[in-house]
Amino acid sequence: MKNLFKEINLKRFLFYLISLLFLETLFAIFLSSTIDLESIINIFLSSVISSSILSIITGLFKDKGNNVISLIILFIIGVLFSIELVFYNTFQTFFSFSILGLSDQLTSFMNETLTAIKDNILYILVFFIPFIIYLIFKKKFNLPKNNIPNIIFHVIILCLSLSLYLGHILLTKGVSNGSYYLYHDTNNISLNMSKFGVINSYLIDIKRTIFGFDEGITLINNEIEKQEEKDEIQEIIYEDNTLDINFDKSTGNNDIKTINTYMKNTNGSKQNEYTGKYSGYNLIYIVAESFSEIGVSEELTPTLYKLTHTGLIFDKYYTPNTLSTIGGEFQALTGLYPDSSILSKWRKGTNYFPYGLGTIFKNLGYKTYAYHNNWYGFQDRHKYLKSQGFTNYIGCYNGMEKRMNCKAWPQSDLEMMKATMKDYINSEEPFLAYYMTVSGHFQYNFSDNSMAYKNRKLVNNLNVSTAAKAYVATQIELDRALEYVIKTLEENNKLDNTVIVLLADHYPYKLDLKSINSLSTYQRDNLIEVNHNNLILWNNNETDTHISKPCMSSDVLPTVYNLFGVKYDSRLLTGRDILSTSDGLVIFNNHSWITDKGVYHANTKKFDGEEDADYVTNINNLVKNRLSVSKMILKNDYYKYLLK
Repeated sequence: MKNLFKEINLKRFLFYLISLLFLETLFAIFLSSTIDLESIINIFLSSVISSSILSIITGLFKDKGNNVISLIILFIIGVLFSIELVFYNTFQTFFSFSILGLSDQLTSFMNETLTAIKDNILYILVFFIPFIIYLIFKKKFNLPKNNIPNIIFHVIILCLSLSLYLGHILLTKGVSNGSYYLYHDTNNISLNMSKFGVINSYLIDIKRTIFGFDEGITLINNEIEKQEEKDEIQEIIYEDNTLDINFDKSTGNNDIKTINTYMKNTNGSKQNEYTGKYSGYNLIYIVAESFSEIGVSEELTPTLYKLTHTGLIFDKYYTPNTLSTIGGEFQALTGLYPDSSILSKWRKGTNYFPYGLGTIFKNLGYKTYAYHNNWYGFQDRHKYLKSQGFTNYIGCYNGMEKRMNCKAWPQSDLEMMKATMKDYINSEEPFLAYYMTVSGHFQYNFSDNSMAYKNRKLVNNLNVSTAAKAYVATQIELDRALEYVIKTLEENNKLDNTVIVLLADHYPYKLDLKSINSLSTYQRDNLIEVNHNNLILWNNNETDTHISKPCMSSDVLPTVYNLFGVKYDSRLLTGRDILSTSDGLVIFNNHSWITDKGVYHANTKKFDGEEDADYVTNINNLVKNRLSVSKMILKNDYYKYLLK
């Protein structure tokens, strides 16, 4: 027996195990990730499993062959960790193979990616430490071909660790956002990274990319909207914002059957005192690149200050970031929740969208327009805007370059407004003008950002970092654009009957948290409050009213539809009318959420509020349902099945 143990070589197993634990720990530290005991157990056991498998693989051949295989494996592992770090630092979200469908977006940000690599080069080198150590000391590791005792030992370790790992996952069954839930019920790369670590998350992602993954729906009873006491006192009974739709149409598609079941058990939102208030008004609908309340000040951006501090004032509005601009624009235009796995399908423009912003207002008899002051085809914007009903969209290099300077980077929002308002300002019919701006785009410095450079003198006296100054300078350009819009409307006697809506695509995630907090009126964390923002929904004659309901980007479209008296079925949008009696809900990329009862942190499963565990479980199920339904609607072209 002693001779048997002497034949077992633990060097390679221990080296792989220590290397993987070292890399996973450093990755969590670099990203300031919160790791609980459940995550530690998962990462340790999965690292043992991986080390056992690697020990078997690197013992299949003779010394030189095993050394080459080990070096290749360690190099690939270093690359995988580096990809996640650079991708997260570029887009503030984790890499997933489903994002490969957006590969042109990644190449368009090549300069930013190279900058992220340069800024994180020391961290990246750290991820290659196991590879470098092995390369230098490979002779000392002595990796001969595995003999029978070694194979038996590694198989035993593999089976034991795999059993413990699966047993541990089974113990979390029924736990909201626990390991079992992540394996069986949802596909969320951010939570996977936190709960399972980098290597295991890659394996899960590869499996689901190849074989697919179906997310289910948990029927719950908290989609019922509540009627406030003031309605009862006024004896006003508001109708539901729903239509007579047949959710029992025949289909052999299981996903569609699931969506139908969900829709039948959802009440949607109710009409309210604001329903139809702006019927027939003009609408200027703006998705503003990287707009944030931290860039708003009475002195430097007086127009933005006015629009965010008068009329309807949304105190608890958030713009959760999901894969940069395309995720934010998706929310603004569809009223659905975004996910990286469906954005590539959406941008093809082949889905049927009867509730698309352009389609809805065109059907109301409006003249509709869409503009962008960067390349018109970026992210296939010309395709998905067409699916939303905008057939005369103009951007740089399909017409806008004849009207303004498209060679600057980023381009001017003010120039875009000056170049386009003449198209519709004299219209005898009501108009909808949709804008996607770009002046607020990173990089935030005075050498690579033309808008920051243009307004540099105005921010020189700010006592903040250079990046923070540059960011504010870009927002001054947006402010000037809105100043021009209001002035032009007023000069043409159309200010009083025009509504201006402005929401951000995402917060300025290329600003570090320290710079963000230097401009903020309060200290923000990097998960929840960094997303807190202003929503502009403004009319010149609107009474100043504070709205305290938690709300988010996906809620804006149904809110606008209700205000303009649109006949729509609110069940078919996963966002909710902010001005209705629907309970407010803000959903973040990693399944964290906010309601009027408190804040839930999905990574730690901690709820900052006074409600009981049943409430938290119920909202977790609601979050899962709305995210799953949004994905299934896009994946299965549900609106075409249901309404065409």
